[in-house]
Amino acid sequence: MSSKPGVLEPLRVRVRRFQFIVGLGFLSLVLGAMLSVSLVLRLHSRVNALPSDFLRIPVAVVLEDLWVLAVLPVLCYGAARIVALRTWTTAVGAAVSGGVFVVALNFVRDGLDGLTTGWSFASGLRILAFVGGILLSARAIRAGRAAAEKGSAAAQEKAAARKSEYDEFLKAAEAGGARLEQREGGAAAEAPAAPQATASAAPSGEASSAGEGTAPSGDVPKTPAA
Repeated sequence: MSSKPGVLEPLRVRVRRFQFIVGLGFLSLVLGAMLSVSLVLRLHSRVNALPSDFLRIPVAVVLEDLWVLAVLPVLCYGAARIVALRTWTTAVGAAVSGGVFVVALNFVRDGLDGLTTGWSFASGLRILAFVGGILLSARAIRAGRAAAEKGSAAAQEKAAARKSEYDEFLKAAEAGGARLEQREGGAAAEAPAAPQATASAAPSGEASSAGEGTAPSGDVPKTPAA
């Protein structure tokens, strides 16, 4: 019973990593679609006003594929700052998962004909945009990991500096405590010596007073006998 969790743990880690990559691609597709729609609505007239199709088609492809060209690299960078991600596995997997969702939507909308027909200059540009998005995502993951390592190194340096300051404060407190104990020990040693001095002086004073009280007894005149 105790060996089963150890055997299944690597599989669980792979499943979680796969789910994370798929979720990253789907999230980038959703956010990119929202961004693309808003930009297309604002720039539709300006794009159509371009003089040539060789200018309109690349701009349209870039606006359509913002999910892989802009949103996915940003998400990969942010995720790499928090989680240790594999560069190419995450970049390719997230892009492919988002691309699969796009193909599925096109299949639902246009059927099989939408996948087999309509290959043109725009299709080639979409493929280039997809590959470029993968490269940008891989570069963003590297940058995120480098920034995370730099931040962890800075945090370790701050922790070491704080630890050294705490050690110095502790040493100073211990030295002050030792000096205070020495002072209290010296005062405690001097305190019993004073009562002993006063006690030794008291009997001599009593003896002298007693001697003074008995001395005049010798001067009393004797009365003659009758």
